[in-house]
Amino acid sequence: MLDSDLAELYGVETKRLKEQVKRNINRFPERFMFELSKQENELLRSQNATLKKGEHSKYLPFVFTEHGILMLSNVLKSESAVQVSIRIIDVFVRLREVYAEQTEVWLAIEKIKSKLDNQDKNMEIVFRYLDELIDKKDNQPPRKAIGFKPDGF
Repeated sequence: MLDSDLAELYGVETKRLKEQVKRNINRFPERFMFELSKQENELLRSQNATLKKGEHSKYLPFVFTEHGILMLSNVLKSESAVQVSIRIIDVFVRLREVYAEQTEVWLAIEKIKSKLDNQDKNMEIVFRYLDELIDKKDNQPPRKAIGFKPDGF
């Protein structure tokens, strides 16, 4: 999540949030938080068509992972920061659960596709054999009748 979004959720200014992070930078390794590059920031800004002058920081934003958000609750000492962090972590947990459920569905679909592919191959073999039998029957001379002949000898 972006620092500005988190600041809004925590009810603090983005500037203050960044100050606390910089004062406690040893708590935020790169796997918890990183700063966007100029190119990434420009790309992000170009995605927002309704930018208002002065609304966005001239500094590159920090982006926090789930663990970085949890660490923010230790840096921002207010009770509201702790509660917001708990809610955000709950959202991440739920997203992980939804993703796991979706993965199970995709695996089941792939299993069904695999079975259908095998059935398709089997049906192709059966039809090929039927075609061969029909071709054999058409290419053979008529068989001489054997057995009882009521019309004559």
